[in-house]
Amino acid sequence: MSQPDYKRLNKDDAVVLLVDHQTGLISLVQDFSPNEFKNNVLALGDLAKFFGLPTILTTSFEQGPNGPLVPELKEMFPDAPYIARPGQINAWDNEDFVKAIKATGRKQLIIAGVVTDVCVAFPTLSALAEGFEVFVVTDASGTFNETVQQAAWVRMTQAGAQMMNWFSVACELHRDWRNDIEGLGNLLSQRIPNYRNLMNSYAVLSAR
Repeated sequence: MSQPDYKRLNKDDAVVLLVDHQTGLISLVQDFSPNEFKNNVLALGDLAKFFGLPTILTTSFEQGPNGPLVPELKEMFPDAPYIARPGQINAWDNEDFVKAIKATGRKQLIIAGVVTDVCVAFPTLSALAEGFEVFVVTDASGTFNETVQQAAWVRMTQAGAQMMNWFSVACELHRDWRNDIEGLGNLLSQRIPNYRNLMNSYAVLSAR
């Protein structure tokens, strides 16, 4: 059986989709601690801005118990397309959401959301069926428990999605440290405490 081709993220062909990171839904996330999960989501936002990736925000039934989008994301992307879905559970069923994606002209979808098994999995499967490449940011997506998490990951992987964490997304987009070692390094150090130690050591050595 032949191995599939390595489909590498390309910053010129990728768009970030932040799906249903809402104040109510986030309370359901149990596969990451609250602080860890929030940090991961904001880290994904940071790298989207760093690489200048088009970013699309969407919520589902925010007037109900799902609640509004977490304010930090709205502040990070004040000018990004914001699709408040009136009721569609699968974001791909919302015409405005799909139009916003297709308007970017990009074929690689970097997606994260709450909950993993529904709000991430459903549009991922729909996008794959339409020929998009989908990269699921596993640690910026959360759900009820690790059993549900693993089942969702398997389902999406079997359909052709790639599972990544936000750190690997950043590194694959960056390609080469020489492109901007301090820029990406500082981004990483803001979100990974141990990486801050690494950058501090680098700064000391560079100053000699």
